[in-house]
Amino acid sequence: MPKSPENASADTHTRLVHAAREAFMKDGYRASVDGIAARAGVAKQTLYNHFPCKGDLFSEAAGLSSAAIVVALEEETGDLRASLLRFAATFRERVLGDEGLAVFRALTAETARFPALAQAFFAKGPGQTAARLADFLGNAMADGRLRRDDSRFAAEMLLGMLGGMEHIRRLCNAPGPDEAESTRIGQIMDTFLRAYAPNKD
Repeated sequence: MPKSPENASADTHTRLVHAAREAFMKDGYRASVDGIAARAGVAKQTLYNHFPCKGDLFSEAAGLSSAAIVVALEEETGDLRASLLRFAATFRERVLGDEGLAVFRALTAETARFPALAQAFFAKGPGQTAARLADFLGNAMADGRLRRDDSRFAAEMLLGMLGGMEHIRRLCNAPGPDEAESTRIGQIMDTFLRAYAPNKD
């Protein structure tokens, strides 16, 4: 059954955004509109029918990327450390992996040109992740599994520990530590949990 014009247009729009995201991650903002159209399998004029300018396309592709790095905590299982370890592994995979680094490089290179876009990217991606983690930690503080403190500060501190120097190292293609990823994540999490261990009465 043929697709309706509306569905066909939506499919084309989606293909264009995904093609643009891949192109911008590979070549940055200098990625050509012709190349993006070819990657999506459409004519250049079709691209301009959906996106009047390259900046609009970059903005939507960045929005897709920011949504991809939001990390949600799974439903609480009762094992705080296990829940945080799963979160940490997913966070590092998305932020420190090749795709996450490519998105970061592409966006930061254009921050001066698109300051509002960079702010929106932060709010929809890293900002949402920090807020969700803060809520999770706040609940753990409220029920006595963590020491009561500023949950937002705790969330930002943990995210800094999970990214921080390792993010800089990978951006610079510098050699990393010898220990396995799971070992490093465990060390980070145990340090964090010791810092926020519940007060003993």
